[in-house]
Amino acid sequence: MGIQKIIKLDKLTTKELIKYSVSVFNDRDAVGLVGQDMLNYSDMYSKINEMTTLLKTQGVQKGDKVALLSENLPNWGIAYFAISQMGAVVVPILPDFHANEVYHILNHAECKAMFVSSRYVDIMYENSSNLLESVILVDTLEIVEDLTKVDKFKTLVNRAKELLNKSHDDVVEEDDLLTIIYTSGTTGSSKGVLLTHKNIISNVIAAQFVVDILKSDVLLSILPLAHTFECTVGFLIPIFNGSSIRYIQKPPTPTVLIDAFGKVRPTFIASVPLVIEKIFKAKILPQLTKTPLMRTLYKVPMIRKKLHQIAGKKLLKTFGGRLRLYAIGGAKLSAKVEDFLVEAKFPYLVGYGLTETSPILAGASPQKRKYRSTGPAIDGVELKIDPNTSEIIARGPNIMMGYYKDKERTDKVLIDGWFHTGDLGYFDEDGYLYIEGRSKNVIIGSSGENIYPEGVEDIINEHQLVVESLLYEDGGQLHAKVHLDYEKLDTIYKSQNKADSTMQHEIERLLEQMRVEVNTKVSKYSKIIKFVEQQEPFVKTATKKIKRYLYINN
Repeated sequence: MGIQKIIKLDKLTTKELIKYSVSVFNDRDAVGLVGQDMLNYSDMYSKINEMTTLLKTQGVQKGDKVALLSENLPNWGIAYFAISQMGAVVVPILPDFHANEVYHILNHAECKAMFVSSRYVDIMYENSSNLLESVILVDTLEIVEDLTKVDKFKTLVNRAKELLNKSHDDVVEEDDLLTIIYTSGTTGSSKGVLLTHKNIISNVIAAQFVVDILKSDVLLSILPLAHTFECTVGFLIPIFNGSSIRYIQKPPTPTVLIDAFGKVRPTFIASVPLVIEKIFKAKILPQLTKTPLMRTLYKVPMIRKKLHQIAGKKLLKTFGGRLRLYAIGGAKLSAKVEDFLVEAKFPYLVGYGLTETSPILAGASPQKRKYRSTGPAIDGVELKIDPNTSEIIARGPNIMMGYYKDKERTDKVLIDGWFHTGDLGYFDEDGYLYIEGRSKNVIIGSSGENIYPEGVEDIINEHQLVVESLLYEDGGQLHAKVHLDYEKLDTIYKSQNKADSTMQHEIERLLEQMRVEVNTKVSKYSKIIKFVEQQEPFVKTATKKIKRYLYINN
């Protein structure tokens, strides 16, 4: 299947990808909002070409940077293809970026034009970029005249020129820059990752050898399209295979998601671990352990397995009843949650990658996955472990060109053709990769032992009253910041008729009790001296990883 598709693409570019998909799947449903009519591939392609023409009338040329700031909408993908098929560069911006970060990106990337949705257009009125010449509303695909500097006469002249040159086909090469993706990392300021057409489309092709995505598949998109994981796995791969994609109009709260699952009945979902971890912890586990007898039975492996299988069937019904692929990426999956997924026979897979790798480096289908592993390297990618540091390094057609206007950072991670991921790991005898943690996060114990915070946090987070936690070193000792489930705490204290004034004392007692319990489950050199209450939720990246630098450096 994959080889045939490689032959059909004359070049590894988004332009060739969408031309291929339209030629094969033209009348099939492509994109749409939940509960609304779908655009088919042919109609989507017409809109893409209209937008490319519109961009040219606004003076946008090959190599120009065009920003894209919007929640997930069908027109997000239309804008993405319209920009890229003419050889311009897409600069997607995460919707949860602060306005100041948006302005910084627009100026740093030197964006000439911008697509923005009505939800975010107001911030452009507040402080429009000096370089920005045109603004197009994503919702309607029309020019926002108040924010556009290209006058109507110039637009008409450019339109006339475009009509005269209609036969001219924009030449887009594999090594042309496709996108600059500004990350919101866990270790500091955003970096502009430079990815070519070949970087991303080679990753789309390689994914065909990991798992079959079918033209009959229906995807519910729940992660931001501006993130590489969702853009590649949740958008380009389904489009390449003729699948249909639905978008949710509202923020994906549990109620909104459950309603969408029922309406769409997806066969395929791309997700970060936090989504399934929250479902397990908030909905499944409490049901399986709600009485003292059930808690006792749950500790018996054979009974627990049977309970998980029953819960797994109910969970599949919650997802609409026909889910065949739940792809997890972006962060490490909790061991306890993976235990449940395995025993429930849930159709999940775990992949591994980074924005800098377009993003997939490793993965395995639900039939071939191994517990706690991210799978082997995907087709065309080489992975190895640096013998001196245990760092995972990668080489392949999907590795970025570098960081935009940042040679110093680029030279630190791209060495002799190998990309240094910053992740630590090892391979088993079958070449399956196992991630141990981020090299920058590793804490060195008093006797030189490597302590991986993510593993300890996993154990802390197993407690039903813990939402999330962060392990750090303070004065040579291990401490942990813990964010509790205050809604559950309120319920418990009210049921026990305890006054609000006693709550802080009770929380301190609870944290100490947790600390003692956790220390019975970790190695001697990983024992924690103190639990500190983290009252506000941790600030997180798009893939829901805690921005550790905000807390550890302080």
